[in-house]
This record gives sequence, C-alpha cells and structure tokens, in this order.
Amino acid sequence: MMALVEATSSNGSVLGAVFTFVLYGAVPLAIVMYLLGTPARRRAQRAADAAAARSAAPPDGGDHAAGDAVAPERKEP
Repeated sequence: MMALVEATSSNGSVLGAVFTFVLYGAVPLAIVMYLLGTPARRRAQRAADAAAARSAAPPDGGDHAAGDAVAPERKEP
C-alpha cells in the first residue's frame, strides 16, 4: 500500500515506489521467512546426520578391526 501511494502521489515516483516496496516489504518478509524456517532446517540437518551415522558401516560389512590395507612384500628364498 505504501508503494502504491508513493507511485501515485504528486511528489512520488515509480523508482521511489520500487525502493519502498523492496525495503519495507520484500526484505523484512524474507528475514521473517528465514527465521521461521530455522526449526525445519535444523530438523532436516539432524535427520541427515542420523542417516549418515546409520549408514556408516565398515566397507566389508564385518565387525572386526581392519587389517593392513596393503599386503607386506615377501622376500624370495
């Protein structure tokens, strides 16, 4: 409404109306929406962390300790 009045008044301009809309309408709304979305983002991050923790199984599927990744070099007799 403020932007409409700014655009149609005799002292106002369309550029002033655009700035009024952005600074008094769009930016505050974006901040409020970001703050209201914080709990949902936290829940999603916790769910992703829990899924990553559940899927962190050993590559061979066993519960034993990992051995050497490279076999030792044998000497010729």
